[in-house]
Amino acid sequence: MGGDGQVTLGSSIMKPDANKIRRLVEGKVITGFAGGGADAFALLERFEAKLKDYPANLPRAATELAKEWRTDRVLRRLEAMMAVVDARHTLLLTGTGEVVQPADGVLGIGSGGDYAVAAARALVGHSGLGAVEIVRTALEIAAGIDIYTNTNLVVEELECET
Repeated sequence: MGGDGQVTLGSSIMKPDANKIRRLVEGKVITGFAGGGADAFALLERFEAKLKDYPANLPRAATELAKEWRTDRVLRRLEAMMAVVDARHTLLLTGTGEVVQPADGVLGIGSGGDYAVAAARALVGHSGLGAVEIVRTALEIAAGIDIYTNTNLVVEELECET
């Protein structure tokens, strides 16, 4: 999983070197977020609690967070998206209650997410690059297109079980 470092407010860059990637559960789960920073941190805390409630069951923890996110009066106002991965699952979580597992395991969030997904899919199908290189290159391509994405990248890797 990878993320850029840009935090914007309107059309201004507020911070170029934020870390939008976090490891949870002793490093066995990686989360990434897009959207409001404070909102994302509130969601990360809740997600970590769900992971403790449902250890070794990422889809269940994600579903429980999505249900709470959608129905709670305070949480449903949060404007953020989360990507979460473990050794077997890649999931997208949204405030509308969506928990989506992409068929090909390639997922992107945020303003540059669609560009990064397109680039990653092309690289997966037409290059011999490894996962870390694909993530890094796809994010660099997205940063060259999207003005809200930069090249201050953080890339984290987990060993895949599938």
